[in-house]
Amino acid sequence: MEKRVLVVPSFIACTVGLPVAVLAQGPTFSCAKASGEVETLICSDASLATLDRQLDEAYRAAAAKAKAKGKLATRLREEQRGWVKGRNDCWKAKGEQTWITATWTVDTVKGCVDAQYRLRTSELQAVWQLATPKTIPYACQNNPANEVLAHFFATDPATVRMERGDRTVTLWLVGSASKGNYEGQNVSLVHQGNELKVSWLNTNTGKTDELQCQAK
Repeated sequence: MEKRVLVVPSFIACTVGLPVAVLAQGPTFSCAKASGEVETLICSDASLATLDRQLDEAYRAAAAKAKAKGKLATRLREEQRGWVKGRNDCWKAKGEQTWITATWTVDTVKGCVDAQYRLRTSELQAVWQLATPKTIPYACQNNPANEVLAHFFATDPATVRMERGDRTVTLWLVGSASKGNYEGQNVSLVHQGNELKVSWLNTNTGKTDELQCQAK
């Protein structure tokens, strides 16, 4: 019997009669069926198990919203399966510099798993608006018609859902809040006061748009 999977048998034997909430401190998947280094690590690490439960709560809330939208529910399930595969690939981070975002790197399995949980949970909270955002319109290049709409979410890490034309992206706060650096796929921004400095790669042209934006 693998003690890591079953936590401490003597403790479990003594917890008969305790509230279910006290016992349910592991991850949401069965540790008796855990396979691979990453799942075994989550079952043995209380902080990662907590992140797993937090993600499960966000995913269930997102799935409830997606249920009424047909294909979006299927897409959400597919995304989540893809995310689990990516999380389980964190075993490759052992002693290897692994990029979470453009400048956020880790070199341990736990660091990678922790980061993946935080990014996925905050992404679901932002994309499905499970938290209330602070929404600010910005005019860029001194042109009111050249607008960026930013939805700021107080997640962990903080996230921004940014809209420009028909494109919407999610960015995460990297580093200290005072520096205001956010990074996402093909886009980054610096948020200071009423200003945004945005670098947005146009994948159609291969060129990066550099935008100086002011809150309206």
